[in-house]
Amino acid sequence: MKKNIFIAMLFFSVATYAQTWKNDKDHSRLSFEVTHLMISTVTGSINTFQCTITSSKADFSDAVFELTAEAGSIDTKVPERDTQLKSPDFFDVAKYPLITFKSSSIKKIVKNKYMLTGNLTMHGITRMVTADFIYKGQVINPATKNTTAGFQVTAILKRSDYKLGMSFPVEIIKDQVLVVADGEFIRQ
Repeated sequence: MKKNIFIAMLFFSVATYAQTWKNDKDHSRLSFEVTHLMISTVTGSINTFQCTITSSKADFSDAVFELTAEAGSIDTKVPERDTQLKSPDFFDVAKYPLITFKSSSIKKIVKNKYMLTGNLTMHGITRMVTADFIYKGQVINPATKNTTAGFQVTAILKRSDYKLGMSFPVEIIKDQVLVVADGEFIRQ
């Protein structure tokens, strides 16, 4: 009887042990798409960011996400546009250098698909956002021997919610911006 109680306690402590995962910067991206002139799509990325996931469940159904991104690392492959995006017209990176996100809840929709909710702070404004989260599985990376998990998070944000580019009407730059985060995360 004592042995069974010990095994049950051991199983419970292992099952609830929170694991930390950090994004592999060489295999992760944080990108965005926005409609320009109502006829084309402009894409870009935030090149410098760190994301940590903490979870005690194997399917990540209790995951907590924390992201910090450097707004000044925005890159659309057009230097003049990048300079304007870093200016007070948009991100004002001198005043607001960081973009942060911390999840507050996660809700399972179907197997490996979730709704992720949390606070996104950008341009000095914090708003609750909801994103789609897909857990793509785990493998042992043959090159590094690290346990690696794959995830994708997508969300549609309104630039007006964060007062970005307010002098540009929606006929020039659409208000809705698609944000896509793809990543490989290494168990720590």
